[in-house]
Amino acid sequence: MQWSLCLVLCGLLAGTQADPGALLRLGMDIMNHEVQTAMEESHILEKMAAEASNPQTGGKAIKGLSNMKVKDVLEPVITLNFVPGVGIFQCVSTGMTITGKSFTGGNMEINVVLNITATDRILQDEETGTPVFRSEGCEVILVNVKTNLPNNKAINKFVDSTLRKVLPGLMCPAIDAVLVYVNKKWTNLTDPMPVDRMGTVKYALTSPPATTASHIQVDFSPVVQLQEGQLIPLATNGSSPEFPEGSAKDSQLLLSDTFLTAELALLQKSLEVNLKDKRVRKLSQTTRTLAGFIPQVAKSYHKPKPLLIKVKINKPPKVTMKAGKSLMHLHGSLEMFAARRHGKHPKSLFRLETHIGLEIHYSVHENRLQMATSLDSLLSLSRESSSIGDFQETALTGFITDYLQKAYIPVVNDVLHVGLPLPDLLAIDYNLSELDVVEVRERLGEATSMSTF
Repeated sequence: MQWSLCLVLCGLLAGTQADPGALLRLGMDIMNHEVQTAMEESHILEKMAAEASNPQTGGKAIKGLSNMKVKDVLEPVITLNFVPGVGIFQCVSTGMTITGKSFTGGNMEINVVLNITATDRILQDEETGTPVFRSEGCEVILVNVKTNLPNNKAINKFVDSTLRKVLPGLMCPAIDAVLVYVNKKWTNLTDPMPVDRMGTVKYALTSPPATTASHIQVDFSPVVQLQEGQLIPLATNGSSPEFPEGSAKDSQLLLSDTFLTAELALLQKSLEVNLKDKRVRKLSQTTRTLAGFIPQVAKSYHKPKPLLIKVKINKPPKVTMKAGKSLMHLHGSLEMFAARRHGKHPKSLFRLETHIGLEIHYSVHENRLQMATSLDSLLSLSRESSSIGDFQETALTGFITDYLQKAYIPVVNDVLHVGLPLPDLLAIDYNLSELDVVEVRERLGEATSMSTF
């Protein structure tokens, strides 16, 4: 591909005040690719040439020229430059041959090389809320003209007059037509996108896109909503985080840890499960195994009973990030039950309050941010209740850690497999992006461990 994208996952340093959300910086790499693709796929110059060659019913004839045809349109070369505070200055270099009958009565052939220039102003559509480009100030600049007509003052004046009448009406609509093609690739940007069946994420714009000398920046205020309609607020407290330093041509999408936290709140209920029939270190999960860590269990259960663990998540999952590393924090409880016969409900043995730290490994698949986790640490473990008497919960640390790794982490990863949607715009293929986890500093928005390409 002719462009690249860096997906930046951003965590804020302690003490940094920042609004959460998502920021998108479109570099010239993507804009060049999109405009060039629109020009090529739309075949707009060829269509304009064909239309100009057709007799226009009721159209005003050009004095001294009849049977006009336009052919041999050269492949356009497109040059773009950012105009701070406005949008993009666009120059399309191309050429063509214009033929017809001249006022002299002979066959006329004009070979012309030209530049079409216009400013593409980027705005926010009031009705849809999506970004749109609008062209203004279109001009056609002649670079080179060759003709088979005699070289004299009258002929030269005729040629010049003919081109000035023909070319703007022929070429400038091509700029508008290409922008219509590009603008269609923004249309799905603010549509709600599902996160499994739990809810949706909508990338609403905070403000109209802003243009600098090196990029177009789009600031989002994402709307995270449960399926029942309840909004999940994003923690907010101050100014927006800044992009890490990078090459001016790079395009980057920045997602804050607070935004990912809000998205994962949609999956909170799915992370609550009952676990049973698992083996850890070749040990079956029975009261006999548990008695090896808590002797009191052996007194209550002379015969081994199968164990059941109920995992409940008391708070929405929280994402934190440091340079190169990201954690998911799960605050909840683990309640251990012993199975009973004759269809009776399992008996609760004890309930432990837990704080589990899972390391997140990020990837992109089908334009969704994928997360896979591994157990980083059991950050805290405390006994809340017990029907088997007092015991030292620290004795269970190894057992619980192994059990979580074996039985619970696969459940978490299965839930996360649904992926989190990324902004849908300009046909961007996020599968080609690089990913990095960075920290944003308070004053200058500096970042650590930023990869550039």
